[in-house]
Amino acid sequence: MAKPLPAPVRNHWTGLRLLLLFTVVCGLAYPLLVTGIAQAVFHDQANGSLVKNRQGQVVGSSLIGQSFATVSADGRTVTPDPRYFQSRPSAAGANGYDPTASGGTNKGTDDKGLATTYTQLKKDIAAFDGVAQSQVPPDAITSSGSGLDPDISPQYAAIQIDRVAKARGLSPDAVRALVTKYTRDRSLGFLGEPRVDVLELNLALDQRG
Repeated sequence: MAKPLPAPVRNHWTGLRLLLLFTVVCGLAYPLLVTGIAQAVFHDQANGSLVKNRQGQVVGSSLIGQSFATVSADGRTVTPDPRYFQSRPSAAGANGYDPTASGGTNKGTDDKGLATTYTQLKKDIAAFDGVAQSQVPPDAITSSGSGLDPDISPQYAAIQIDRVAKARGLSPDAVRALVTKYTRDRSLGFLGEPRVDVLELNLALDQRG
């Protein structure tokens, strides 16, 4: 009859087998199962909620804002493109709408430069859209908590209609109709606020030529 292994050896051997078992179950089987379900049931969401243009090219994500601007040849000057509806400001700093730099500005009401920044932004947006500063809504000059909000308020979209229509040679009514089409109501009818899908709206404008 074989001599039993010492208790410490048996305990270590039991622990090693449990480690291997849970590594396979929790580290391989479970992630593969969840990934498979996600790909089968929530394919678009699991792959980043990507948005494609009519040529089938990926142009962004429905979950992440982006810049609609022109860049100078030397890459130093970024100018908002008047042909497009503009997104909320990004809080990702020099990285623009880089999701790896997501986060708020962490500036409070006692920040000395905050009021100055907002005042200048309001002036710039009012001049760009040809409206009075009093018409510039809060989301036009403030970033969201993530800094990557892909939507804007109907109020911000409204002050951009005339500028976009003029830049594209379209009637304001035609542009306004598209804004209405891509305005989403509150989630479940009571969560959040009405919002305009900027990327889908700009894609629709491009399809009109």
